[in-house]
Amino acid sequence: MGMKNLITAVILFMPAVVFAADGPVALGPNHGKFGDWTAATYGKGAAKTCYAFTTATHSDPALAGRGPVMLTVSERAGAHDEVTLSAGYTYPPKAEVKLTVGDAKIDFYTSGANAFTTDGAAALAAFKNGSTAEAKSSAPHDHKVKDEFSLSGFSGAYGAIASACP
Repeated sequence: MGMKNLITAVILFMPAVVFAADGPVALGPNHGKFGDWTAATYGKGAAKTCYAFTTATHSDPALAGRGPVMLTVSERAGAHDEVTLSAGYTYPPKAEVKLTVGDAKIDFYTSGANAFTTDGAAALAAFKNGSTAEAKSSAPHDHKVKDEFSLSGFSGAYGAIASACP
């Protein structure tokens, strides 16, 4: 993922705080790349947020006009292990989103174009032990969508953000 995509991803998941003057900073070797995941920080001090994210490796069906589909874990002061799925579209009202990693099934609730899990610890445990994650969700116009994500490199990316934002 290039720096332009890194900046786009970080801004998409930026909390409602005043942006720091500095831009995103890649964590670790190879410009923050850990397998299929990227790790970065944004901001300083109390406004510092650390992200590990990946984009979908496959989506079915392909929806016209759909934006980037990303799975993200963020760490910041007072909020750790937040797991977010960005759909690339606005979820319909009361949309159901389920993420499956092996035998683990993780529920999400939606708000706009994002879905959030209420159990980040369970999601992280599944990510650390899995190789792929599959999200099934409701999409506009009564579509059902399936997005697949690689978990290769997740543990390294998560370790980098956990160290940078303890």
